[in-house]
Amino acid sequence: MITETVNQLNIIQRPRRLRQNDAIRQLVQETSLNANDLVFPLFVLEGENVKEAVPSMPGIFRFSIDMAVEECKELWDLGVKSIDLFGIPEVKTEDGSEAYNENGIVQRAIRAIKKELPDMCIMTDVALDPFTPFGHDGLVRDGEIINDETVEVLCKMALSHAEAGADFVSPSDMMDGRIGAIREALDDEGFIKMGILSYSAKYASAFYGPFRDALHSAPQFGDKKTYQMDPANTDEALKEIELDIQEGADIIMVKPGLPYLDIVRRAKDVFQVPVAVYHVSGEYAMTMAAAEKGWIDGPKVMMETMLCMKRAGAKIIFTYYAKEAAKLLAK
Repeated sequence: MITETVNQLNIIQRPRRLRQNDAIRQLVQETSLNANDLVFPLFVLEGENVKEAVPSMPGIFRFSIDMAVEECKELWDLGVKSIDLFGIPEVKTEDGSEAYNENGIVQRAIRAIKKELPDMCIMTDVALDPFTPFGHDGLVRDGEIINDETVEVLCKMALSHAEAGADFVSPSDMMDGRIGAIREALDDEGFIKMGILSYSAKYASAFYGPFRDALHSAPQFGDKKTYQMDPANTDEALKEIELDIQEGADIIMVKPGLPYLDIVRRAKDVFQVPVAVYHVSGEYAMTMAAAEKGWIDGPKVMMETMLCMKRAGAKIIFTYYAKEAAKLLAK
């Protein structure tokens, strides 16, 4: 400790004045995070009273519909009012027809959750990777992921979700023209209030591995680089976002999250629509694994990560940490 008196420096601006205690820091805080910003991805499968752990994602489970309803009740009580549903069907076909089965796993889950929690915002994933044996987001012909025929199936899938009572469909497939086609299909059937959250800038990322484990949807050949974006590109992301907005997207998504915050910032600065970001499975799993080793403070890293996503310009954060974050935010 320095005991000798020293002359004060002639410093006019002292930024530390605004950091002296917690009350002052909160008073001038530029960015805040709350439970209303969060969307919890929810995996549903067949069966009853099933809560099946996902090994690569500590704390995350696959739920049967009855257990998914209970999970949603807990989320609601914590202040997390939005979910994104992913279905794990028992039947996979080359034409992906189970994706638009009115009695499919997602469709029944929507109805069950809405029955108990009518005000919960239910978003539904629209892509074919869980519903075909190929694990690709589109239909496959002669080893190629075909675009226009896939879009036709995605429209049927979106309509079936709307009829079941979903609030938003979330096309994550990255097929060309699918937002316009889905918007037209929904409007033609009278679902003019149905929202579209588009995965507009979805990159061909190595961070998706645990998600594919959870959904049993890893590609069975090749990769997804012919439809998901090159991680090296930024201008292309703005083009994709602009096209989706022109075609009728209400909210746009950047995925993954933390490594792509430059894309979030550019999207926020250019476009006048809400920007969502997906705090993806690989990001979540890495943090949880390091926390289990005692190398980092897991909760603090998670909360800092999401705050940074908000700071970059995201209004909505899809995160597997939503429940725990809501608990921490309530303290």
